[in-house]
Amino acid sequence: MSIHTPQLRVSLAFAEGTDFTVEKLAGVLLVSLYGNVNYPSPPFASTVLDTARTEFLDAIDLADNGGKAATAEKDSKREALLVLLRQLAAYVQTACGNDMAKLLSSGFNAVSTNNAQSPLATPVIKTIKPGMSGQLLVTVTAVKNRKTFESRIALIGAGGVPGPWQDNGLFSNSRAIPFDGLTPGSTHMVQVRAVGGSTGHSDWSDPVSHMAM
Repeated sequence: MSIHTPQLRVSLAFAEGTDFTVEKLAGVLLVSLYGNVNYPSPPFASTVLDTARTEFLDAIDLADNGGKAATAEKDSKREALLVLLRQLAAYVQTACGNDMAKLLSSGFNAVSTNNAQSPLATPVIKTIKPGMSGQLLVTVTAVKNRKTFESRIALIGAGGVPGPWQDNGLFSNSRAIPFDGLTPGSTHMVQVRAVGGSTGHSDWSDPVSHMAM
């Protein structure tokens, strides 16, 4: 199973921050992003960002002692600055090449990957045994971060040759995955895989065969 590198994302949490947070980030980007060899072609010149930041700072000062009109002007200047910051974030997202060090060198933060999904482990069939008549019950190992289990079954024909795989549905309980409607005395091969994770599903388990009773 191939391992997929999680895609790094620039955090946009600054948009929900205080006025000080927004202004401070703009100042950091003026120093860290512009002139950075990792980012040779920002979408606009540093003077554009510097002007927007200065206008926002002036509006903050006026809003401290002004009324509703001054506050509305400050909010307008904040949004204008946020538009520029989002454009720079999108640029860094692409230009960093999924390299964490390069991303952080821009002055932006990355979205935490602590809870990011990752490829799922392949389940292992622990037991397979008859249940009710015409039924097999399968138990598999637990798989972290899976959403459910997908199962399939194939009838083993003459000479021990398995037929085509047939879908057996999705199940949430790893301790009892039923395969129903089987002909007593027939032998079947079963497989299970976990569903979820960054790749959509795990590899199929090794096949295990058993006779239905």
